[in-house]
Amino acid sequence: MTQPVSLTKALARGFAMKCPNCGRGHLFRRFLKVTDHCEVCGEDYTAQRADDFPAYLVIVAVGHIVVPALLAVETAYAPPAWLQLAIWLPVTLFSALGLLQPTKGAIVALQWHSGMHGFEEAKRRRESASGNPLAGHDHLRSLKT
Repeated sequence: MTQPVSLTKALARGFAMKCPNCGRGHLFRRFLKVTDHCEVCGEDYTAQRADDFPAYLVIVAVGHIVVPALLAVETAYAPPAWLQLAIWLPVTLFSALGLLQPTKGAIVALQWHSGMHGFEEAKRRRESASGNPLAGHDHLRSLKT
């Protein structure tokens, strides 16, 4: 009988670019290319469909940090435009690139944990292996609580 992985743990493992199931295998084989399966536990990731959602999240997060910082520096010091560009363009670029892969890992982990897209069968298998008597019977879960 295996212990189920909590959503928080799955997201943290995905953000760390590790397999959300075991936490040891690599989730990516290249920068944004998700591996087909975990080399440690064998979990299949071919069903993942993160698409553009990680990029949207990164744009929102980086934008909400960089724009107020840029405005605060402009208001307080009024540096020349070339200096603002020299500072904020690299900060924006490296922040976005640095967050893109971990964010995609977290989205894949969310899909995996929730049983979205092609992960439904894997979720049912995990639930039945954990000894959950209601595994695969989502309509009965509300009766249990």
